[in-house]
Amino acid sequence: MQKFNVLTAIAAPLPMVNVDTDMIIPKQFLRTIKRTGLGKSLFFEMRFNADGSEKPDFVLNKPAYRNAQILISDENFGCGSSREHAPWALNDFGIRAVIAPSFADIFHGNCFKNGMTPIVLPKDQVQQLMQRTSDYPDQPITVDLEKQEVRAGNLVFAFEIDAFRRHCLLNGLDDIGLTLQHKDDIDGYEAQLKQTQPWQFT
Repeated sequence: MQKFNVLTAIAAPLPMVNVDTDMIIPKQFLRTIKRTGLGKSLFFEMRFNADGSEKPDFVLNKPAYRNAQILISDENFGCGSSREHAPWALNDFGIRAVIAPSFADIFHGNCFKNGMTPIVLPKDQVQQLMQRTSDYPDQPITVDLEKQEVRAGNLVFAFEIDAFRRHCLLNGLDDIGLTLQHKDDIDGYEAQLKQTQPWQFT
């Protein structure tokens, strides 16, 4: 999993409450178990017309935000079904961090498992960041996981994050990576089993 330390990037404002996982990646795109290729369908119904043409008013279709790596949204982001395809689609598009006043629990956990940082800030601070990114779309903001700060011009907001999940993001450790940290112990255990219970390996 890709490490997340300090990210300085363009942030796109999406001032919507209850952005659910079906908005993020509609159900017709859930036929894959691959984590790649979903970015082109991110926010599909909001980004595209029925004929496939782009909706120019949607934030990620605007030239200033096409390469955004940070998304700023409103309360209860990621609600709805538990589909892991939602963070997959965001990540594949290039979004590495989402800032909101609150997240749905399962989506929140899935972000960490996929190398994304979901940041909870008070609503008034989120609104200040949205306003700044709207007023100055070409000016990047910084998400500093090491210092646990979001910085945008003269705005500096501290955020809290679970210590274990922060450790995993900083070191690029998903569930498999965490397991492989104990590889020597696992190899030793298997070697012992081969001696005492060889029939398990035939």
